[in-house]
Amino acid sequence: MKENHKKIGKIILWIVLVMVAVIQLFPLIWLVDFSLGSSNEMFTNGLLIIPEKIRWDNYVKAFVDGNFLHYLRNSVLINTLAVVCVIIISIMAAFACQRMQWKLSAFVSTLLVMGMMIPIHATLLPNYKIYSNLHLTDTIWALLIPYVAFSMPQGIFLMTGFIQSLPKELEEAAVMDGCGIYRIVFQIVTPLLKPSIATVAIMTFLNNWNEFMMASTYLSTPRWKTLPFSVLEFTGEYSSNYAVQFAVMALTAAPAVIVYVILNKHITKGVAMGAVKG
Repeated sequence: MKENHKKIGKIILWIVLVMVAVIQLFPLIWLVDFSLGSSNEMFTNGLLIIPEKIRWDNYVKAFVDGNFLHYLRNSVLINTLAVVCVIIISIMAAFACQRMQWKLSAFVSTLLVMGMMIPIHATLLPNYKIYSNLHLTDTIWALLIPYVAFSMPQGIFLMTGFIQSLPKELEEAAVMDGCGIYRIVFQIVTPLLKPSIATVAIMTFLNNWNEFMMASTYLSTPRWKTLPFSVLEFTGEYSSNYAVQFAVMALTAAPAVIVYVILNKHITKGVAMGAVKG
């Protein structure tokens, strides 16, 4: 009887997991499905369509006419710089708050982590005013600064949990050997933070990859526009090429999906270890 109950329980569990997986993957399936049809086939009653002819030319048009390579370069450059800045600042801030002795360390640590509670788009108007006064609109800094600022609290939170678990004897031994503060941070502590660094890098990348609201607010010329703007290349005043827009969105989502699928274990492992150690 117990074995039968276990088998039934496993079957129910698998059914539930498959249903959840289908629900989670359906938007991606829907996106790819509509990107292979024509714009006229979009207006149907069904959730999915069966294209009369698979239109691979939608992807060719999206890649060529959508300035895909230009926007891809900007997205990769801005996100790479944001990831590097977040990792470096998070390590230094977490170490300063956890290891260095000063009166306001606990308060500053809490204040920095509280940044996770601020919605990123709540700062659009004040940031735009500041950037306009400083002549930073339509520059790479208009995106890099908020991307780093809003990813940093999460990075500091995860780094703090790992640094708390490291034995202080390592740093004391380094001081005895004559190491300065920067050598301790970057040569002793940083190599031990590899799981946390991987987690912060991946989450920062994924969080900023598809961001559009700030980019559309701060940027007015194509020079620093990112991948989401490629969709607008096929939006007209009176009509839009919806099929090609879906192809653009599929191409835009592909790098993030690939990164997540390949490095998913690092995300879950890093978050779990940081939570337990913190």
